[in-house]
Amino acid sequence: MSAATDTARETVRWKAVGVFVATAIGLAWIVASPLWLGDGVASPLLTPIASAMMFTPALAVLVVVLLMRVPRADRLRHLGIWPLRPAKRTVGVVVALLFGAPVVVFAVVLVSAALGFVRLDLVGFSGLAEALAPALEAAGVDPGTVPIQAIAISQIAAIPLGALINSLFAFGEEIGWRGWLLPALRPLGVWPALLLSGVIWGLWHAPVILLGYNFGRTDAVGLLLMVGGCVAWGVLFGWSRLRTGSVWPAVVGHGALNAAGGLVAVLAAAGETPDMALVGPLGVVSWVVLAAVVAILAACGQFRRDVLGSALTPRPERTLSTP
Repeated sequence: MSAATDTARETVRWKAVGVFVATAIGLAWIVASPLWLGDGVASPLLTPIASAMMFTPALAVLVVVLLMRVPRADRLRHLGIWPLRPAKRTVGVVVALLFGAPVVVFAVVLVSAALGFVRLDLVGFSGLAEALAPALEAAGVDPGTVPIQAIAISQIAAIPLGALINSLFAFGEEIGWRGWLLPALRPLGVWPALLLSGVIWGLWHAPVILLGYNFGRTDAVGLLLMVGGCVAWGVLFGWSRLRTGSVWPAVVGHGALNAAGGLVAVLAAAGETPDMALVGPLGVVSWVVLAAVVAILAACGQFRRDVLGSALTPRPERTLSTP
């Protein structure tokens, strides 16, 4: 190990990182505890509890920033909240992820279908019709009279709007993962910081994943799948943070991912029960698709040190000393 690497490692404030991770994960378990004491993912409280859980990383940020004073100054810039400079690049990456994340999810569905993991119906949307039929019949509506194609297209067209709404909740996570944690780990190097922050992000989901959320698996396999998905998406979201110096592209990208999460259910054929461990937006196929996206970015020089190196570097007059 080189002296330069040793010096870089010494600048990581591991105590603050440990407190942040322990606080975020500990609070997540506390928030999710009613699910463990009740009906698990079948509970009607699942959605509000999962939404509240998304703000536990933000609370962890408050602990390390306000109580541990890390960083001591220039906090809005350190967290990527403000200023939006360079504004043109930041806005461009926000827009790219707003539409790009759903495109990636759509690509995952298409690749999954090509591999035989799921059958699609892109004309009649028979799977969506099958899913809606019980509720329509209970309401006294003949499912045959419902324009299912129009409903499917409207759901797909509404994904960008849903992304912006979901971004309100995604901010609670991203201010922690990409806002505070990624810059805190940045002295380790670009790839170690991206991968480690992605692993931590995945493990943070344990309170709901181990109940069967997302993948329908209640064991370590489900958690490993979540870690894999979070590492894959975390590299893309983390790149956006490093490239712009702003947390907002990751916030919008995360919101867009959540908004497009049910796309496979809209496109699947009737009788299909998609295995989300394979075809879901965090499943194994998504790792391959995202690896291809990252490879394209890397081939275009987007991960070069001179491209990413300055985004999170403190201004000289405000360089922080290690406490």
